[in-house]
Amino acid sequence: MIKQFNTVKQAIALSLGIFSFSSSAADVLTAEEVIGLQQVAQVQVSPSGDNVAFTRYVPRQLYKEENGAHWAELYLVDGKGVERPYITGQVTITNIQWSADGSLVYFLAKMGEDKHTALYRIPFNGGQAVKTLSLKGTDVADYALSHNGKQVALIAKPAKDSSVDELKKLGFMAEVYEEDLTTKQLFVLDLAVSDKPLTPVAWPIDDVVSAVQWSADDSQLLVKTQPSALIDDQYMKSQWHIVDANQQKIMTSFITEGKLGTAEFSYDGQYVAILGAQDKHDPALGRLYLAETKTGKISSWLPNHLGHVSDFEWKNKSNELYFISNINTDSIVGLLRPGSSDYRKVVKPGQLIASQLSLSDSDKTLVMRANNAKHPNEVYRIGSRDSSATRLSNSNPWLDNKRFAKQESISFTTSDGVDIGGVLIYPLNYKKGQRYPLIMSVHGGPESHDKDGWLTNYSRPGQLAAAQGYAVFYPNYRGSTGKGVDYSKLGQNDYAGKEFDDLVSFKDHLVDMGLVDAKRVGITGGSYGGYASAWAATKLTDHFAASVMFVGVTNQLSKFGTTDISNEMHLVHARSYPWEKWQWYLERSPIYWAGQSKTPLLIMHGKEDPRVHPAQSMELYRYMKVQGKAVRLVYYPGEGHGNRKAAAQYDYHLRLMRWMDHYLKQDASDLPSFELDHKAKLEAVKTQA
Repeated sequence: MIKQFNTVKQAIALSLGIFSFSSSAADVLTAEEVIGLQQVAQVQVSPSGDNVAFTRYVPRQLYKEENGAHWAELYLVDGKGVERPYITGQVTITNIQWSADGSLVYFLAKMGEDKHTALYRIPFNGGQAVKTLSLKGTDVADYALSHNGKQVALIAKPAKDSSVDELKKLGFMAEVYEEDLTTKQLFVLDLAVSDKPLTPVAWPIDDVVSAVQWSADDSQLLVKTQPSALIDDQYMKSQWHIVDANQQKIMTSFITEGKLGTAEFSYDGQYVAILGAQDKHDPALGRLYLAETKTGKISSWLPNHLGHVSDFEWKNKSNELYFISNINTDSIVGLLRPGSSDYRKVVKPGQLIASQLSLSDSDKTLVMRANNAKHPNEVYRIGSRDSSATRLSNSNPWLDNKRFAKQESISFTTSDGVDIGGVLIYPLNYKKGQRYPLIMSVHGGPESHDKDGWLTNYSRPGQLAAAQGYAVFYPNYRGSTGKGVDYSKLGQNDYAGKEFDDLVSFKDHLVDMGLVDAKRVGITGGSYGGYASAWAATKLTDHFAASVMFVGVTNQLSKFGTTDISNEMHLVHARSYPWEKWQWYLERSPIYWAGQSKTPLLIMHGKEDPRVHPAQSMELYRYMKVQGKAVRLVYYPGEGHGNRKAAAQYDYHLRLMRWMDHYLKQDASDLPSFELDHKAKLEAVKTQA
């Protein structure tokens, strides 16, 4: 059911749908509550700056709703924090944008009998959502409204041939791998309500179009392309262009190397800010560039910046740029202007972890999506005078009554002179001098890093485990982001080398602090963190008493041949090919060390994972199983590189914590039961209903 609210009087608070099957104290987090956490997904401030439209992720209710990804609802909040629900219930709202006059909020969704995602709009002052336009036989993937409110640029795939489904029913379903791909195209249409699905003519751009934006005077478009629909090409071969809106012709192309993120015209059209990489070997986005629109000349705007820029927003009345940068475990919001790399810190480190900016047309109101150690992402407004950050939304008011364990950033220098650090969560009722079991939760990438904000989710136990008497540590091993490009390259050409030796250094440091029991240390992580967990259970087995690996790498030889990002792996991680040094790749694979494993290993994986093939988990499972090692493999049908659906997330978390409890608290030698009593919980929900 979809609920649309037309007036303030209809803004009735919805039930959070949270329930608990545990007997834990009511003032600490439970697994069911964490799976049910709601959080802000996108923020867009109105042109006037008086209101903020935002979407909120709402997970499916466990044992009640059919399996599926979270819902995304539409809300508005004013400057005093008064929320107005606009469209809620079983709906997924994405890509919200305001009309130029602030009277409408546009968004993408499937509603009613829609077979494909369409462009909708809803009046700010009340009324029903109206379908603005749809495309025949295909989804609207993305869009950008012109500033004069007369046109809309759409990105979509060509409509599927009507004979395809008919031929499938007759058995003609051959798939030509990596060639039978559908190209996304650019369409520009007049912005007028249309009752019938449209079949517009695509602009003559040869490559795949992945993003689009208008210039302030609507005479030009910024268009991002890539050579093919392959993820590898998206990562490593994307390019930004300026396209003349009248001639439908590329006028300027910006030459960049490596990974490429967002771009945006300055208010006067003289510049384009671009988020990119330092070079083709840079593992992560994070370099801020300033490009000239007339010449295409591009230069580093923040050279040697020891952080990673994640988002930016030009002012609308001057050539100044707000930006977010993640530095160590903190984030800042800065303000700078062309011609200078000096910036003013609008939001200083230690306040919030920011991830998205939106600025009103008047420049008076800057809002952002942000989190901290006690709540997930919410809407924040940044004060124009004192740079204070005011929280406007409250997605989980019940969190205000929860107790949270102490959380802090720590760092130290390794024996070879490298500065490493991370975020430590103490046991909830920590007593100095007492030693505790530790769960080390390793981030993936490795081009990523953990920040000192909200760190608890289904696969990363954080405050949940702390409430159960664990210390939890999030290590930013060498090769992580947040400290500049050179630091993020430290793990290259050294798979599972010093980067994973750092994990042992972290463990030893926490033991030396007097906090951790050296014999009760578990490790977990997903993707590259799963690789770390597998390595810890095999090569580093003497240091870890339990391991839970999620969508992890176990064989670097077969990983290269079964992933959808082999080019990215070569350029920004391995810096070599398997056939150049077969034995080295083999010895940097957990399967090579499986015979010496003494660490019980739980392996979990999505069966439809395109990034790390599910066979990676099968290989290590088989290598350990036939040698009599303590190992278990759990697959999740319908899930990919990480579990997106509430039931799979909940099941995963229960198995993770059962494994840790079994081996870190009970000193058990046998495997815990493979069964979870979902049936009893289902019956409990039916009884409550």
